[in-house]
Amino acid sequence: MADAFFARPDESVRGWERAVDAQARVATAVDDILQRFSGENIAFISHGGVGTLLLCKYLGIPISRTADQPFQGHFWAFDVATRRVLHRWREIAPQEMVVS
Repeated sequence: MADAFFARPDESVRGWERAVDAQARVATAVDDILQRFSGENIAFISHGGVGTLLLCKYLGIPISRTADQPFQGHFWAFDVATRRVLHRWREIAPQEMVVS
């Protein structure tokens, strides 16, 4: 299903929301949050598919599974002010997940 969702972003696959609509909804939600945000750093935690839709939007590339995280446990970063992608998916190292 996820492959079809990303392969045909302008179509509803088995009744799912179209990928282009989901991408617009996610980007609008992130922009709404950031308009009220006054800090330097913020983290958005989501399903990888949601992250991929936003990553494609900020990179200005078509929605594609090729931009998806390689496997669970990755993150990407963007500049809050400009929405410029600083880096694509990177694996979260186990030592970074330790909570003090």
